[in-house]
Formats: sequence, structure tokens, C-alpha cells
Amino acid sequence: MVSTKVDLCGRTLDNPVMAASGTFGYGYEFAELFDINMLGTFSFKGTTLEPRFGNPTPRIAECREGMINSIGLQNPGVERVIDEELPKLAKCLHKKVMANIGGFSVEEYVEVSRRLDKCDQVGWLEINVSCPNVHGGGIAFGTDADAAAQVVAAVKEHVSKPVIVKLSPNVTDIVAIAKACEKAGADGISMINTMLGMRIDLKKRKPVVANKMGGFSGPAVFPVALRMVYQVYEAVKVPVIGIGGISTAEDVIEMMLAGATAVQIGAMNLVDPYICKEIVEQLPVTMEKYGIGSLSDIIGGAH
Repeated sequence: MVSTKVDLCGRTLDNPVMAASGTFGYGYEFAELFDINMLGTFSFKGTTLEPRFGNPTPRIAECREGMINSIGLQNPGVERVIDEELPKLAKCLHKKVMANIGGFSVEEYVEVSRRLDKCDQVGWLEINVSCPNVHGGGIAFGTDADAAAQVVAAVKEHVSKPVIVKLSPNVTDIVAIAKACEKAGADGISMINTMLGMRIDLKKRKPVVANKMGGFSGPAVFPVALRMVYQVYEAVKVPVIGIGGISTAEDVIEMMLAGATAVQIGAMNLVDPYICKEIVEQLPVTMEKYGIGSLSDIIGGAH
């Protein structure tokens, strides 16, 4: 018998397969299709202090081997998430969920984190530092090592649950940012968020997405995500969650060999809503094919 169990910041996951924030709603939508308890867990939709309507439409553009999205953190706000969304989730998910947190100031990250930290259902806090800092000229927190570290340090002061920082790949040196976050107290790193891309409508001669540019994700980004996970694993001691273009059980194993403790499936949920289920079911077969007895033994095995 193979073992798919892994430890993520002191909590055991049945397997390393998670659904990524923004591609799995609040979970209960997918629970109508399959038993979501078969996942390691999932990260729910990015949550901010106040409700957000998101960006103007169109927000989605298709690409070969991927997609571009510019949703703009549309969400009902943290209070409604706690009062309405999490109770619905509790009926179908009987394990801890990861809360994804967005903010436009250090204070907002702290306040949203503090409130979600009190929720028994929440097992980890995933801090999305790809949001623009409204007090810092609109530059994303995650593109500056000091700004990212400032968010992490402030959040850690007010919460008891593990803090995982979700890093942007749209930077010069992702390793430096990962190290700064670890030094500031991060319990883990998740990476990568979407890359920056665009499409142009040939008939209109204008960008397809109303915001002009958006987050590029899907199978095409896998080699970039793998490379970044490999580099960051060598530089930090905290666990890394690998994200970016994962679409098969082989991809999961490859990402773990690069250094990921767990993985998140993103864009592929929007192509095939059963993809996480299929990958979880394929993992033991794929492990046997490659002579792997326990997934926890192969983390960082390619170094």
C-alpha cells in the first residue's frame, strides 16, 4: 500500500492535492459533483474586508494551453463569508479549509486574517500578496521583499494559525521575496500566483480583457512554476505549496520532487471540474508506476 499523506504546517493531509483559490468557489458548488473530502483540502475564494464587485467585463480570455483572467477579487466581504459561505461549506467539507486573504493595506490584511483566524473550520491562512498597496503607489505587496515581509510580520502578530504567503511570479527575484517572508515569520510559501498576460481581438484591434492585462495560468506555465518552486525550496526551510499548470498526477509528483510539500490545482478546475478528483484517484497508480511508497519521502527528491 502506498501512502499519499503529507504534513502541512503541523496538519496531516490525506493527500497533497488541493484546489487553488478562485477556481473552486467556496467548495460547496463542487460538492454537488463529487465528495470534496477526498481532496487534501482547498483554498477558498480570495476574501477582503469589504465586498468587491471585481473588475469590468470581459474578464476572461482563452489562450492555447491556458487562460487569462482579470476577476479583481470579486467576493462578498469577510463578514458574509464567515456568516453565510462557511456554514454552507461545513455541510459538505469535514476537514480544515485554507482561507485565502486579500488586502489593499497592511491593516486590511491584519483585520481579515484576525477574523478568519477565529473560525474553527479554517486550518491555514493563505496571504495573497499580489494585491496593490493603495498606500504605496499601487505597487503589489508581493513585488517588494520589504512590503511582503511587512504584511507577514503584521499578520503573524494577530493570529494563531499557520500563515502561508502566496507569491507572485511577476518579480525579478522570487527567492529573495520568499526568504524575506520566511524571516518575517511565514509558516509556508505557496507559489506561483498567475503570470501577467494579454490577448488582442483581431477584429476590434483592442485587448480582449477590459482591464487590458490579466493573470495567465494553465498548463503552459508549469515549467516556470516548477523552476521557481525548485529555487525557493533550496533557499527556505518552511514548506512550499506548488501551484501553476498542474493537470496530471505526474505533474504532482514532478512538483513534489522539485520541493513542494503539497500542490494546488487552479485553471484546470475551470476546464474539467472533476480534475482534482481524477488526480487524487490517479496518484496511487502513478506512485506504483514510479516505485514511490510514500509521497512525503520524495519532497525535494530532485535536489
